[in-house]
Amino acid sequence: MDMRLALRLASLRTEHNQSLDGLAIASGISRATLSRLERGETSPTASLLGKLCAVYGISMSRLLAGVEPQLVSFIPYSSQSIWVDPESGFHRRTVSPPSRDFKIEMVEIILPAGGVVTYDAPTVYGTEQHLWMLDGVLELKIDGTEYRLTQGDCLRFHMRGAAHFRCPGPIAARYASMSCHPE
Repeated sequence: MDMRLALRLASLRTEHNQSLDGLAIASGISRATLSRLERGETSPTASLLGKLCAVYGISMSRLLAGVEPQLVSFIPYSSQSIWVDPESGFHRRTVSPPSRDFKIEMVEIILPAGGVVTYDAPTVYGTEQHLWMLDGVLELKIDGTEYRLTQGDCLRFHMRGAAHFRCPGPIAARYASMSCHPE
């Protein structure tokens, strides 16, 4: 998965006619880090992927769908891909079968106790997002508004600015995230 993701990042840069220097300026990620990501020498964090997705105007789900070996309508639990942020321990399970033709995507997120993930900007501006808490506690700051979600809570919002996710513990925050991309 990591090597397929590295190849996908390199191909996206090429498709968008970006040099490493240009992408470094646009994303705020150093040229050296971008080069290591594209060669598969390091695993990207959720924050780094968020910055790259924002530059390319695609969601993280669409980015990761591009590294899936095939597009299907049904994906059993045992075959759902999992990506882990090496920095925060954030686990992202792709629940929806990958597709470029559907607007709604569903993922399961597990953020370990003490884990923090920050996105400086939305990957796709205006994306409608629904978070449904399955276990634990999640503290969020979305566009300057703070929320605290516990089991069973649901939050709906549009991604238009920075987002900060924190799991205060003592157990991991596990939630379903449903996204609907704007037209």
